[in-house]
Amino acid sequence: MTLNLCLLGDINLKRDLDFSAEVALSAVRSELESADLRLGNLEGCFSDPTVELPYKRGWFHCEPEMALHLRGLVDAVACANNVHFGPAIVDSMRRLDDLGILHSGAGRNRAEARRPAVIERSGVRVGLLAYTSVFTPVGHAATEDRPGVATIRARAAFEPHPRHFEMPGVAPVVRSWPDPAELDAACQDVRSLRERVDLLVVYCHWGVTATVTPTEYQRTIGHALVDAGAHVVAGSHPHRAQGVERHGTGVIFYSLGNFVFGWKLHRESTRDGLLARLTLENGELDRVALLPVARDARGRTQLLSPEHGHGRELADSVIALSADLGTEIHVADGELRL
Repeated sequence: MTLNLCLLGDINLKRDLDFSAEVALSAVRSELESADLRLGNLEGCFSDPTVELPYKRGWFHCEPEMALHLRGLVDAVACANNVHFGPAIVDSMRRLDDLGILHSGAGRNRAEARRPAVIERSGVRVGLLAYTSVFTPVGHAATEDRPGVATIRARAAFEPHPRHFEMPGVAPVVRSWPDPAELDAACQDVRSLRERVDLLVVYCHWGVTATVTPTEYQRTIGHALVDAGAHVVAGSHPHRAQGVERHGTGVIFYSLGNFVFGWKLHRESTRDGLLARLTLENGELDRVALLPVARDARGRTQLLSPEHGHGRELADSVIALSADLGTEIHVADGELRL
């Protein structure tokens, strides 16, 4: 019983100026088609593209017709993030349902937002859950009667730097932690789903934009979800490739970065990412590997060699960041392997 799974980073299909999804995905189609199952983070609702998010100036929904390009790209998506918001969630979920693309993390109410996606391939059942710690505190989290996202709220506090008397103005030490009740509820979701599936993946929208080091609360959440039964935790939101950590019997990708992004405004800052290749063999994660990805000048997502050029730069960074997390990664046969 073998299953080959692809995990993708952020997917945004905003039709901005010269963006063409057909061109953007042309170089990676064969890689995606070779996998039995493909999951990713959907970074944007498919709804009225003239609507600007009230708390995020300059961000608009993706054109509804662009959802068609998800066919052949993913089988299920995580929708718990800071850009799934309000009534647009209902529109977007309906379009995903019409396309046969499963989803978790957002919905018409809290129960729907927390509902897992379960997919079966060749007798193997895979479960997907999704949560976000990055969201506006007003009207964003799903409630019993309001659309929204599934959340694991996090808090932060600031300690004086140990040398602040000696160096006035030095940056404080940032401490962060998840809300215990929300983390416990997510772990209960994991334990419940684990009884029904052979492989359990949780996507977490977390961390700080444009950083490569996970925050304290990310590691707390990641460890707790694996301890509860998740095989894989996949991170999104930082828009940078972060390190990977082996924890217990699971693996945590703290940020897979970006896979495809249609906004010209965000093209440069969302250029790089990682594609994760996983093989499940007889109920066990047999192989975990990564490929660096980046978009070229035409906006095409390219699979990069970890041994040359920009792919080598990304690979070296991920290897070093993972070593800091106590996890060894090496290059073998054109990919990064744990």
